[in-house]
Amino acid sequence: MPKSIARSKTRKTVAKRFKLTATGKVKRMQASRRHLLECKSAKRKRKLAKGVLVHDSDVARIKKCLPFG
Repeated sequence: MPKSIARSKTRKTVAKRFKLTATGKVKRMQASRRHLLECKSAKRKRKLAKGVLVHDSDVARIKKCLPFG
């Protein structure tokens, strides 16, 4: 029998928070959309609803946690 190759597991907490785009970039949702929404303007809440790309310095760390992404 051949030896099994050790592989890293997907970190489920990272998989829930980040998504990979088709070109391999990492996307995340913005903070501040959970509570205290009455004091925030509608424009601000609309902008916070959109996803944004993760900063370049964090991409390698996140992709390491998503080996099958």
